Amino acid sequence: MAHRIVTLPGDGIGPEILAPALEVLRVLGDFEFEEHPFGGAAIDLYGAALTDETLAACRAADAVLLAAVGGPKWDTTDPHAPRPEQGLLGLRKGLGLYANLRPVKPLPALYDASPLRRERIEGTDLLVVRELTGGIYFGEKTRTRDFASDVCAYTREEIERIARVAFNAARAKVTSVDKANVLETSRLWREVVTEVHSREYPHIQLEHVLVDNAAMQLVSAPRHFDTILTENMFGDILSDEAAMITGSIGMLPSASLSAPREPAGSAGFPPEGGRGGGGCGGLFEPVHGSAPDITGRGIANPLAMFLSAALMLRHGLGLESEAAAVESAVERALERGLRTPDLGGEAGTVEATRAVLEHL
Repeated sequence: MAHRIVTLPGDGIGPEILAPALEVLRVLGDFEFEEHPFGGAAIDLYGAALTDETLAACRAADAVLLAAVGGPKWDTTDPHAPRPEQGLLGLRKGLGLYANLRPVKPLPALYDASPLRRERIEGTDLLVVRELTGGIYFGEKTRTRDFASDVCAYTREEIERIARVAFNAARAKVTSVDKANVLETSRLWREVVTEVHSREYPHIQLEHVLVDNAAMQLVSAPRHFDTILTENMFGDILSDEAAMITGSIGMLPSASLSAPREPAGSAGFPPEGGRGGGGCGGLFEPVHGSAPDITGRGIANPLAMFLSAALMLRHGLGLESEAAAVESAVERALERGLRTPDLGGEAGTVEATRAVLEHL
């Protein structure tokens, strides 16, 4: 039976990198793709970034593959105007995708592509576990002409469940990142994470680090980290910073999952995937944005999209060998010299796709 995948090309370079990813997937197995407008494209068609029809299709699918959303066309400070990013938040909430995984492992072929010195990044292999459906992004919002507020709120249950994801994922150590010297939500976060650790995971080392210190250590000593556990906004910022370790934000994939089951498998999740209360095996997307400045020029880097498809194969569909094949093909193509413009080379999207397919 074919795996049913909802595809969301989105905006900007989104359609340009999603199509090659589907090429790669078709080589590996039997997939049924169902495309839906999303983000700015959906706003233009329907006046909303995420329609009820698209959400229902995502719930019924085996997994969701998303490319990118947003662009200057839809940028606005009007609180009543729809924004592409609202689609992302609605999808995460609607599918119950509370656990965001962002692996950061620079490939040896790209050590010299990073703005950080080789000796700083060599051997780095970390995972950012970001809570995805709570915090300031989902808190109550108010806005008047002269005042605005965004409430940052977390419950004990929300912290406990994401903490378990991180402890299950860790090889030896969890670094819990907060701002407990200032924020009440962070003080609750630290308290609950400590309790979960002592009660359920005493064999895993736990350290608490303030977010500003964590940001500094990510670029000064990234090998220090094994698994980083943090809340929604801090995780958003830190994982984008960590992308520079890999040489380009165009190299970083992500997986958003719900209700992962134990015992832990690869990266803390069982090979059969993260299917939970939302009904879907997860949402998989590159960390980078829609890059409107290079849209239509044929130079977008599709590698993070390919690696996101690999995470989908592993965590959403339980296809470990196929996931490993994609990751290996990307690594071998880079070892043979593949470089897109963001990595200091001249290969366009078509050339990059062909190079990966040749090694698949």
